[in-house]
Amino acid sequence: MSAGPVRGTRPLGGTTRILSLRHVRWTEVDWHLLVVALVLLLFGLEFIRAMDASPSSRLREAGHYAGHLKKVAITLPLTALGMCIRPSWLRRHAVWIYAGTLLLLLLVPLVGDERNNARRWIQLPHFDLQPSELAKLGVIVMLASLLARNRLAQVGDWVRPLLAALVPMALVALQPDLGTALTIVPVTLGMLYLAGARARTLALLCGLGLLVAAAAFEFGLIRAYQLGRVETWAASFEPEGLIEQKNRLGFHVYHARTAIGNGGLFGRGMGEGIANETGYLPERDCDSIFAVMAEESGFVGASALLFLYTLLVVLLMISASGLRDRFSRLVVGGVALYFAAHMVINVSVNLGLLPMTGLPLPLFSTGGSSLLATFLGLGLALGLASHHVTSLDQDAFRTF
Repeated sequence: MSAGPVRGTRPLGGTTRILSLRHVRWTEVDWHLLVVALVLLLFGLEFIRAMDASPSSRLREAGHYAGHLKKVAITLPLTALGMCIRPSWLRRHAVWIYAGTLLLLLLVPLVGDERNNARRWIQLPHFDLQPSELAKLGVIVMLASLLARNRLAQVGDWVRPLLAALVPMALVALQPDLGTALTIVPVTLGMLYLAGARARTLALLCGLGLLVAAAAFEFGLIRAYQLGRVETWAASFEPEGLIEQKNRLGFHVYHARTAIGNGGLFGRGMGEGIANETGYLPERDCDSIFAVMAEESGFVGASALLFLYTLLVVLLMISASGLRDRFSRLVVGGVALYFAAHMVINVSVNLGLLPMTGLPLPLFSTGGSSLLATFLGLGLALGLASHHVTSLDQDAFRTF
């Protein structure tokens, strides 16, 4: 079916080749999925508002809530934009989208701002762009394009998909931002599995990755602070080790786990957590927001948050499984894996199940780049599942 303009309107040059309102089946959009995402967004806004009103924010740096609202207003329309992108255009230009994200990563060392001994951001008028967040979407689209006609039947079939993931991972790790680079791993492995890779082969691939990590450690390629985080994490499983490190490398880990423990069953109340009142917990509006939420809403509130995130991921996977077009199905599945990976890693870090790393909780944390990637990815998933697609792949009705 051609992608002509909507009746009664004039063509907008090349825009109609990219965007199409006509081909979106608005009555079949997964609105319930969008509702779940908006509920998570509203809950996050409420916690950040309470955080901004806390005594520690008034004494130190207020304005998190107003700034976050502004970034939400700027990035939320990307959901609608993503919904209108034509699947055929996205598939044909996947390599250029991927190349664009790589170009942004290459620009970071040249024009990026350096903070805390890391150069990860490109300053823009209303928020600082972190290209590594967009690179995750670039990897998802590129992998979907490579795997659309690739059944991973031979060794050679694995080369291009693995390179597509390893190149941005290496560029992000050099910033240095090893935590963000490693989030690409579960997304890549998940998409390979959805594309037909055997679990045994993926397990072998993970084993090879561990050998590479061990070799990097042996040859001193891992930075001292990264090694220190792993050692502190290993020691934190014993209460004595955690307490011993609470004023040193384990400061963040100690206060995050203490805040979660303070929450009890029903929490201390919105904005009344010790983490907010004292301001001791670093990055409490972003990387550590789960610890703040768990302290103020307790086990019940934290469980509700995890349920909503799990529901969002499950709904995305259900949406993907119903698509005939393999490319679209892989993109939607990749977006589901994006949310799942961030949720698992962020929550596990705050609980002390993984070494400390900076990673936002999509839809809940502050951060303009995270919001931009999240809303655009969500819009792509909703749109790809709602466009008229003539393609019917060989394994069209294969379930995940």
